Amino acid sequence: VTVRVEGVVVGDMRILSILWGQGGAPRTLITGGLGQLGRGLAKALRERNGRENVILSDIIKCPDDNVKPYVYADTLDTKQLDTVVVTHDIDRVVHFSALLSAVAEQNVHRALQVNAVGFQNIVDVCSRHGLALFCPSTIGAFGPTSPRNPTPDVTIQRPRTIYGVTKVYMELLGEYYHHKFGVDFRSLRFPGVISADSAPGGGTTDYAVHIFHAAKESGHYKCFLREDTLLPMMYITDCIRSTIEMIDVPKEKLKSRVYNVAAMSLNPGQLFEEMKKYYPHLTVEYEPDSRQQIADSWPEVFDDSGARRDWGWSHDYDLPRLVRTMVTKIDPNNSYLKT
Repeated sequence: VTVRVEGVVVGDMRILSILWGQGGAPRTLITGGLGQLGRGLAKALRERNGRENVILSDIIKCPDDNVKPYVYADTLDTKQLDTVVVTHDIDRVVHFSALLSAVAEQNVHRALQVNAVGFQNIVDVCSRHGLALFCPSTIGAFGPTSPRNPTPDVTIQRPRTIYGVTKVYMELLGEYYHHKFGVDFRSLRFPGVISADSAPGGGTTDYAVHIFHAAKESGHYKCFLREDTLLPMMYITDCIRSTIEMIDVPKEKLKSRVYNVAAMSLNPGQLFEEMKKYYPHLTVEYEPDSRQQIADSWPEVFDDSGARRDWGWSHDYDLPRLVRTMVTKIDPNNSYLKT
């Protein structure tokens, strides 16, 4: 297999590993690119590596010119994936295609196809073509028998959701392909990700985005989790930066192929109290639904000391900064922003 490294054709596909963290401009394919994380990551990578070197993909028609370069790519179609990789001279894949926790529980068979078979196809393609691979994992990869406060990188997992089961499968299969076939596989277990730039994707932590829109539009929010449900959270800017740092870090610094990352832990009551600085008349009622059972099986506090020690991870957004940033984006005319 031949690959391109800064314009030079090299015969050993393992040379691709030098593209991670040593200043190259690899061509990146982002699957599931129109979701919560894809567009933000594409924007950041295009600013670093050039717009033409970051290809977004998803399974719908390109919505507008702003997301181009864009290709239709179904992760369940391996021949199509091979074609995309070869045609666009791809060096690495960031695999975001997945059904999230709450949505996946409503359609288990589809979740198995998209999350498990889709990842299997992607890692096979990466192995065949000598591509590096990043795929995020989740707090949902842990279960009710995992230590919840704190939850370390390596511990018992045994999740009780199909989303979590498929993410554990992804972690283990990715590590296997790394050890067996030399695939430069990397993964971060993300907490709940809060963003004002895209609609939530059907996750159990989506309340932390919904509440900002409800505060602006009606002044009242009905929360589907209990007031005291503590979960790890992260603002999307930190999430995207952690992804870029992980895919760029020299492989010699990695003690593991999968790390926890986090910024803070909060519950709906704490978020509500911080938001009252900007919406003093906001009211919240708590009506837990099926997502409460999912949240009760997840970590309360993520131990991300491994990422902080091995490759220098450090978050920028705490709860006050996160809330002020979200209000600024969603409700820029809010009068309390001036105080």
